[in-house]
Amino acid sequence: MYQLAIFDLDGTLLDTIQDLCNACNHALAYFGYKTHDIEACKYFVGSGIYKLIERALPEEVRDEANVLKVKAVFDAYYAAHSEEYTKPYDGILEMLESLNAKGVKCAVLTNKAQVYAQELVDRQFKGLVEEVIGQREGIPSKPNPVGIYELLNTLNVAKENCIYIGDSDIDMYTAANAQVTSVGVLWGFRTKEELISADAKYLAKSPVELEVLILNR
Repeated sequence: MYQLAIFDLDGTLLDTIQDLCNACNHALAYFGYKTHDIEACKYFVGSGIYKLIERALPEEVRDEANVLKVKAVFDAYYAAHSEEYTKPYDGILEMLESLNAKGVKCAVLTNKAQVYAQELVDRQFKGLVEEVIGQREGIPSKPNPVGIYELLNTLNVAKENCIYIGDSDIDMYTAANAQVTSVGVLWGFRTKEELISADAKYLAKSPVELEVLILNR
């Protein structure tokens, strides 16, 4: 079995899209910009909040000053409403409990801001995840592999004993850049075709199937 399973957060462990979409649309509407449906928002997320806002804004107003202005409204709203609809996908808690019981270390690497990522993991998973690395100022985000390297070092695991699990092409590229095994999950925000085109080593249709992959390498 793999000794360390590193998970993306949004779209992999947690279904966060409704709360993210609500916060994005609140910030856009505050400034009079067009809002978006959930399907569109699924393609805005994955690279951090700054990129989410940049992608959601009309192209002609995507300058840094404006993105930061809209992001500030997003942040204030999301801080107060980040768990109105957010919940683990079916089977995730049971999978994490089983992996922990069998001695697999579990960690999270996400492009979600560190403060939001840590708070959500602490409240939703209550001790089932050992380490959380989110987006931090001055530290490269995924697909840069620095976060995986940090987790390997902190948890004292060799990369050949690590597996990285996510729902997007960015996650697959992150795993490839770190030279660890990748798994694309099919219940998240992106498509099977995107994961295949990003060279996912494995695909998992359910947390039960994912657990089998992790335990029976």
